[in-house]
Amino acid sequence: MQASRIIALLSASALLLTGAFTGAAGTAGAVQPTPAAAASCPPDASTPLRQFRASWVSSVVNIDWPSKIGLTPDQQKAELIGWFEDAVRQHHNAVILQIRPTADAFWPSKVEPWSQYLTGTQGGNPGYDPLAFAVAEAHKRNLELHGWFNPYRLSMGTNLNALIPTHPARLHPDWVVTYGGKLYYNPGIPAARKLVEDAIMDAVANYDLDGVHFDDYFYPYPVAGQVFDDAATYAQYGAGFPTVAEWRRNNINLLIQEIQQRIKAIKPWVKFGISPFAVWRNKATDPLGSDTTAGVQTYDDLAADTRRWVREEWIDYIVPQVYWAGGFAPADYNKIVPWWAEQVRGTRVHLYIGQATYKVGTSTQSPDWADPAELSDHLAFNTTIPEVKGDIFFSAKDVRADRLGATSLLNSTWYTRPALIPAMPSLDSRAPLPVHALRASRSAAGVKLQWKPTSADSTSYAIYRRDLTGGDWCADNDARNLLTTLRSTSYIDTTAVPGHHYLYSVTALDRASNQSLPIPAIS
Repeated sequence: MQASRIIALLSASALLLTGAFTGAAGTAGAVQPTPAAAASCPPDASTPLRQFRASWVSSVVNIDWPSKIGLTPDQQKAELIGWFEDAVRQHHNAVILQIRPTADAFWPSKVEPWSQYLTGTQGGNPGYDPLAFAVAEAHKRNLELHGWFNPYRLSMGTNLNALIPTHPARLHPDWVVTYGGKLYYNPGIPAARKLVEDAIMDAVANYDLDGVHFDDYFYPYPVAGQVFDDAATYAQYGAGFPTVAEWRRNNINLLIQEIQQRIKAIKPWVKFGISPFAVWRNKATDPLGSDTTAGVQTYDDLAADTRRWVREEWIDYIVPQVYWAGGFAPADYNKIVPWWAEQVRGTRVHLYIGQATYKVGTSTQSPDWADPAELSDHLAFNTTIPEVKGDIFFSAKDVRADRLGATSLLNSTWYTRPALIPAMPSLDSRAPLPVHALRASRSAAGVKLQWKPTSADSTSYAIYRRDLTGGDWCADNDARNLLTTLRSTSYIDTTAVPGHHYLYSVTALDRASNQSLPIPAIS
């Protein structure tokens, strides 16, 4: 390339990267176009720059991982790597991994026994540390790993004596309630609540988790003809609460507040998110509720005041399980999602949507689930709701099954490019410093980029590429030019076409996904 051409391209790239990228070191640092660039280059809704994308990998009763008991450590590791590789192929950027399904542990916990879903025997040592392995392998692929904990469920059966003798529930049988064919810790007993928190914090303190995640189980779902027997506990601890329902909601509120405070006290960057049943209350019950007629309302039936958790900002993100089709009369996806958008509006809480991949091609609840485009239609609808920042799919095995080709349709329509994790200024709003010493060199393998970090708080890097022969000088306000994100400080672009000249830019990102100014290189 002629020297004059190189100088012209560098000048143009400098204008692009300093003019179109308005975030500066010491600010939030998100990639933002100038008004002129934004007007001429609107972002493509199908390739957003930032979007949370994940699947739930469920361990209870071996739904996803490990797929069955009795696998060797190497087999378990290979399976888990397979789920992470699925995430990478689909341009997901996080995994929600269940590591405490029934008051047990997928790590050598100081509080609770090894999970039976690892070896088939509660307390059985699997021969390695599954959580340490999971964190390392997820981060190697630049996937966030959110540890998924079920707070109060003790056992999928009712035999307390089936738990190992040293289990805290065996030592404190007065903390246990039998209900609906399962065992639960009684949320109304303060010591039981503290033990639940201690179990979770053991993982938070000792592993590099990116998030703590709860699902929809607090007080258990109602079972016809059965009573959750906590009358004596209410009599002992319920002073000041005129009804059992108000006392129960307070018990769960205390859990949410306390675990949030304990997480932030030791690791402020760890996100705390909850994925509740999607109906807080029906509008007929409460004018603030959603336009639904669902048979379960979390406020009334699960003692989970999910709306308050958002409004009080006790959590960092919420993932309502909107497991219904658009147009489904009792609970319409296209009505519930806007309701949740209204709840998070004006708060710092992120809204992601839980998607029912498990219903595709299997559900008789609605004929819409026989349509391979149902989930894709959900994501299309989400693009009209600015507050929606991503989706999580239940569960990993159903995503992989690709029934009716629904997963393939999602991936080819909405996940053609990588995406950055949405920035969370409530955790940290200061961008890392840019990288330095960026070099681009060509070889038979492609274009190799190498750089050095400047900030100690840089945890990952984003690489953008525009083909200078194509005349694309739009700001990177979507992901059309985003090649990849990674945690190393070198990258080989094997897709570079010989004879083409490219403008690369590399940015640094921190734990809260704040992005630095870009540094350019031409090859």
